[in-house]
Amino acid sequence: MGSGAGIVHRAWADVLGPAEQILWMQRLLRRAELVGQQGEIPVAAVIVDGKGRAVGWGSNRRQQDQQPLGHAELVALQQAARLRGDWRFNDCTLLVTLEPCPMCAGALVQARVGQVVFGAHDPKRGGLGGVLDLSTSPSAHHHMNVVGGVEAEGCATQLERWFRRRRQQRREQRCGMREAPAPAG
Repeated sequence: MGSGAGIVHRAWADVLGPAEQILWMQRLLRRAELVGQQGEIPVAAVIVDGKGRAVGWGSNRRQQDQQPLGHAELVALQQAARLRGDWRFNDCTLLVTLEPCPMCAGALVQARVGQVVFGAHDPKRGGLGGVLDLSTSPSAHHHMNVVGGVEAEGCATQLERWFRRRRQQRREQRCGMREAPAPAG
């Protein structure tokens, strides 16, 4: 499993160091696995405050809640804002197993998150370096430290496996195929 960071956008002092980033990402991978088993895309996020405490957890909930805003990052931000009684997260790190999409990246800028750490890069939909980079956009009123590629191999493999199973299930549904019953006796 890869454990290093693939990209770093800023040279700011890390809110969480590399060893802590890896430990949190490994926790998120376990959480994302459970989310995937429930039918959601297996993405999980956590917000960690400046003292190293989790103040908001999130996982994808779009299917469960039938909610387009049910992305892991937004769920974690909402929980952390309620618990902290504040919407500003300058002293916090958000860790997530997949590079945030532009919607989530914009929310992270708006919430003034100090650092974002993500696992798998998303070259098709990523908002922090994949397709565009909202953390360095001249229009952004807040710039954050972004570290990408922490436990990237494990995060990418988990997502690839999940999507492969989903495609297979859909093919079987279209073809009317079902699993063969187990032999009797």
